[in-house]
Amino acid sequence: KAVVSTQSTGAYCQMIHVLYPGKLPLKKVKFEDKGLEHVYINNWKILQDSFKRLHIDKDIPIQRLVKGRFQDNFEFLQWFYKFFTINDSGDHDDYDAIAARGGATQGRAAAVPAKSPAARPPVKKSAPAAAAVSNSVKRSGSNTNAEIKRLETAVADLTLTVEGLEKERDFYFQKLRDIEVICQEKEGDDQFAGFVSQIIEVLYATEDGFGTAEGEEEYEEEEEQEEY
Repeated sequence: KAVVSTQSTGAYCQMIHVLYPGKLPLKKVKFEDKGLEHVYINNWKILQDSFKRLHIDKDIPIQRLVKGRFQDNFEFLQWFYKFFTINDSGDHDDYDAIAARGGATQGRAAAVPAKSPAARPPVKKSAPAAAAVSNSVKRSGSNTNAEIKRLETAVADLTLTVEGLEKERDFYFQKLRDIEVICQEKEGDDQFAGFVSQIIEVLYATEDGFGTAEGEEEYEEEEEQEEY
């Protein structure tokens, strides 16, 4: 669920802005997740344009990603995590994430609060200008540190998610591989021919947008040649 929610691309755009300040128009990104497909598409296009501007050689399959399918979004998340880790200098102390996106909030759009009754205008009180500036700077610094900690926590959570899913993927892949080997051993046995054929058909079935991984067919051919 956390992986699919990144289809709004707000986090991706913000992290590219962290790596390359000024190279992505962050204030054009819609951070409130209203569940609207055209909003997702707009954000993905902004991210894609920044990739072209930065000469990042990565094609973004926008139409597949906006559908929110787990596999597509998970694969992009894996790639982006590696890309960010390699290019991150770790020097973000002066980065104000909230100010960078114009104060926009992230996540689901918040409900509009009811209007409060009109109140009397407060009596103006004079205050030292230096004290006002000092308080403003303190609030800004506090917000920045909190936002950095939130982003660091988000990255740590995504790292754990990726590692856990990779282990789970490898576990089930090995199970399927073991089944495939057993089927190959029984292919020449007329007693199991029909049953084996059905299992092989299920194992090799694909969905739209997915096919054999690049290099997988060549690997299988080389493996067969080594066996003979």
